[in-house]
Amino acid sequence: MSADEKDNEPSGDRRASPRIPVEMWVEESTDRELYFQRGANISAGGIFLERTIPHSKGTVVNLQFTLPDESTPIKVKGEIVNVGDDPTELGMGVKFIDLDDNARQRIQQFIERVSEQDEESDESPEADKSE
Repeated sequence: MSADEKDNEPSGDRRASPRIPVEMWVEESTDRELYFQRGANISAGGIFLERTIPHSKGTVVNLQFTLPDESTPIKVKGEIVNVGDDPTELGMGVKFIDLDDNARQRIQQFIERVSEQDEESDESPEADKSE
């Protein structure tokens, strides 16, 4: 595969860790501005903020969010790495750039809990309906 082909791969193919849907508010700030964004999905490596006018790629932001079912916020710096090619697309992918080990572990445990719940709901007794 050539370098050009790799550049055209969907961004999901470059992810180093699983990404799951999430609904939560994220406080996003720069040196001059403060925003409250909606998180759409999360992984140990980053988060996608939906329905927002994206910053330019490479912009560094401060994020603070509390995972569902937790009470202690996670604070992390992030870099904007993914924005839509179409100016009408709203949302941006943010890569965590200074996530400490404790926060990374909390995010990974959250992903595992949600993934296990999804698997359990997928294993519902559908076979019983064919009797």
